[in-house]
Parts: sequence; C-alpha cells; structure tokens
Amino acid sequence: MSSLEQPIAQATAQAVPAAKAKKLSPHKRPPLRDTWWRHLVAWLAIVVSLFPIAYIVSAAFSTNAALEGSSLIPSHVTLANFDNLFNGSKAVSEQIFSSVHYWRWYMNTVIVATVTALLTVALGALAAYAFSRFRFRGRRMGMLFLLLIQMFPQPLAVTAIYLIVLHTGSVFSLIGLNTLLGLILVYLGGALGVNTWLLKGFFDTIPSELDESARVDGASPGQIFWGVVMPLAAPVLIVVGLFSFVATINEFLIASVLLVTPGQFTLPLGLRQFIDQQYSEHWGPFAGGVLLAAIPVVVIFFFLQRYIVSGLTQGSVKG
Repeated sequence: MSSLEQPIAQATAQAVPAAKAKKLSPHKRPPLRDTWWRHLVAWLAIVVSLFPIAYIVSAAFSTNAALEGSSLIPSHVTLANFDNLFNGSKAVSEQIFSSVHYWRWYMNTVIVATVTALLTVALGALAAYAFSRFRFRGRRMGMLFLLLIQMFPQPLAVTAIYLIVLHTGSVFSLIGLNTLLGLILVYLGGALGVNTWLLKGFFDTIPSELDESARVDGASPGQIFWGVVMPLAAPVLIVVGLFSFVATINEFLIASVLLVTPGQFTLPLGLRQFIDQQYSEHWGPFAGGVLLAAIPVVVIFFFLQRYIVSGLTQGSVKG
C-alpha cells in the first residue's frame, strides 16, 4: 500500500464505526419551533378536560348554593355541603332533607356497578368464547342479532323493560320493581351485545393451537377456558369490566323507571333530588356528592390503566 493510500484507508476505517454509532444513537428531540403547535393543542385539551372538574371541586367547597354567583375559586371554603349529605335531618335554607340517604345511595351504586361488571365479564366471556372457537348453525345470525340490538336507542326499550320487570316481580318478588337485583338483570341484558363483540375480537387473536395442546394434555373444556384462555384475555376482560362499571354508575334512565323508594335509589337518582323541586336547587351538596362518587372510578382506573390500551387495540386486530 502506498503512502498516499494508507491515510485514506485509516480515515475510512475510523468513519465506519462513527457512522454506525451515529445511526444507532437515539433521535434528538425536535426543536420547539417545529412542535409548538402540538404543545399548544395538548395544553388546550388538558384545560378543557380539567375545567369541569375544577368547577365541581369549587362548588363542593363553596358556600354559594346557586351556580350563577359561583366562581372557579370560592371566596369562602366550607365543608357544610358534605355535612348536608351525611346529616339528612339538617335544615338548609328552610328545607329539611328528610329523605337523604347518601351512604345508602352510595352503597347501592357500588353494589350494582360491581355485580354488573363482574357478571358482564363472566357471561360475555362465555358467549364470546363460544362464538370464537365453535362452529354451529346460526352462529353468524346470532352475532348479527346481538349487534342489531345495540342499534336501537335505550329509551325505546324503557316501556317494555318496565312491563317485563313488573309482571316478573308479581311471580318472583326478588327481581321485581324497586329491587337492586332486578336492576342488575336489566343492565346485564343491555351490556352483553357490544361486550360480546369486543371479547370475541380479542379471543380470535389467541391461537387455537393452545386449546389443542391443552386438550392433548388431558384438559377438559372448562379447564381450557378458565386455565388457558381467560388468563391470556385478562387485558380485555379488565377493559370490559371497567367500562361496565363506569356506565352503570352513570346510568339514570332505567334506574329512574325501576326504582321507586329513596332507600333503593342509586347515586344519579338520589343526587338529582338536590337540584329538582323537592329540595329546591342546592348545587353545593350535589357537587360534593358527585365528587365523592368519582372516587371509586378514579381509584380503579388508576390501578388498571396499563391494561386499557392493550385490551382495546388487540381486540381490533382480528374479528
């Protein structure tokens, strides 16, 4: 090698590792002048999302019972609104809250939402596993029928639901009108359609070879379902349970038709009494009750948030 070629070869040998290192190095953060609009949109979305929550928190600790004169930052902070929730016999503005059972409403809501979520997950998983793994006559029509049921608006079925529960309660009083069990059964019937489709899409992504392998090892169909499929489907099961829990807590229409006495009310029905003609308009206790009602949802979401993305996206890959 000539004296002229030797420095060129050395420079090339040194440049190749440097190029590889540059290629493997992580990307640098783009300058702010190129992405400022993304930050602006993100902050606007955060402000819009947090504004209602901040206003509810302000109203819950404010002495002003009306919303017209309230502000985002209350001038006088008080706990009287929460006291009105828990002490139903206290007089407020010459109104006696004689039928306030906030803790009873709270427990009714938690019981109904929890039982509905658990049974929705169990029954929806059984139906979705059957549609995903088995081939039988009427399978496609059954899935289409479940989907078509969800197309009808909820108020359309209220009259039929009321009559069914009314006549059923005359035979089985435990599932009649003004019973939590009857309300849970109605919620289960309305939630199985869309949840079955969501669960089936996720079950389709689980290889059927796992079922065959477990069957060769001597596992029964029940052992395959509970021991093989259900643990792998944990993300979507948690998503379905969380959505069912939140939807049940927020539901008002069907509960207002089936529940009659204040002692059986759920939170949406009970809290509505603070802003209707029965107690006049007391937005402070209403805001305090709503703020406490959000605690179980926030806690559950905080612990289960890592399952939400995987549970929603994997179920949409194959269906």
